[in-house]
Amino acid sequence: MLPYGRQSVDDGDVAAVSEVLTSDWLTTGPWVRTFESELAELAGTQGAVTVTSGTAALHTAYAAIGIGPGDEVVTTPLTFVATASTATMLGATVVFADVTPDTGNLDPDSVSAVLTDRTRVVSGVDYGGHPIDVAGLRGLVADRDTLLLEDAAHSIGGSLDGTPVGSLADVTTFSFFPTKNLTTAEGGAVVATDPEVLRRAATFRNIGMVKDPDRMQRSDEGAWWYEVHELGVNYRLPDVLAALGSNQLTRLGRFKARRTELHRRYTEGLAGLDELVLPPTRDGADPTWHLYSLRIRDGRRRALFDHLRDHGIGVQVNYIPVYWHPLYAAQGYQRGMCPVAEEYYEQEISLPLFPDLLDSDVDRVIELVRGFLGG
Repeated sequence: MLPYGRQSVDDGDVAAVSEVLTSDWLTTGPWVRTFESELAELAGTQGAVTVTSGTAALHTAYAAIGIGPGDEVVTTPLTFVATASTATMLGATVVFADVTPDTGNLDPDSVSAVLTDRTRVVSGVDYGGHPIDVAGLRGLVADRDTLLLEDAAHSIGGSLDGTPVGSLADVTTFSFFPTKNLTTAEGGAVVATDPEVLRRAATFRNIGMVKDPDRMQRSDEGAWWYEVHELGVNYRLPDVLAALGSNQLTRLGRFKARRTELHRRYTEGLAGLDELVLPPTRDGADPTWHLYSLRIRDGRRRALFDHLRDHGIGVQVNYIPVYWHPLYAAQGYQRGMCPVAEEYYEQEISLPLFPDLLDSDVDRVIELVRGFLGG
């Protein structure tokens, strides 16, 4: 079965991991600090806080912002559930806004209609790798006590109008799952424009432990002393995985270029079929493509999905609208709330896309799709 996504691991990755395994540090050591510094440079921020997953990154980001009961977080339903559920875990109310029909990203007009005085965060998702509409969303929150968060699980290494993903929003989260644009096996990170958010994120992911004398209530107990002022969790990324991430970063440019080539090959090969909607690139966007989100609008998504799976093509669907899940349905969220996102989901199939995918693999997928449609 040809998977829809797969990691690319080379001898350099193996050597980087082996070096850590024979060192004095497996976690909380120098490789984590190096990886965080490299991520901050890539994102154009003052720092980065690594964590154990993309979900952990979202949880940490919301906690660092101070999200809690009484707050509202506006986000898209066309995402993995963690974009919403980690805010719910902290007691916030999640408010869903619809997406644009071209990119599948948050629609600023829909967001505008649901903003209230309790909206603390607008969380956009770079669906498939295409950056969010930063200008449109920024305009909505500029004069409010509301932060813009970019869930960039799909888009590390991308940019919009020359600004790197990571510097577009107030807070940005990354995921390093094996199918993503670079991997640490499991892992994620938070970057932010406000150093205080980064400090709070670093404390939260380290079980809330405070060791800085300037922040302690008592600092004269001895070198062993630490304090916990707020609840935190153990989301520390081990050095062994950070070393893998650092070596992967050296190839991110090549990963991005190959993903762009493959994306273009799909688009050229599937052009001219009226039943299909192909993913666009808006002016100014330079995506790092994570997904090739094909849409079929004649009602045969399930049939095409099964056809491709039956021929050994491991396609996927991204994503089930978040409020369709029983967790949110039980809270009163109704189907039909975001009709554009629901239509997008009902049409979408993610075709295989990863750096080691062969041109011949892409051509085979194209041939199977065209054969199904009689084209």
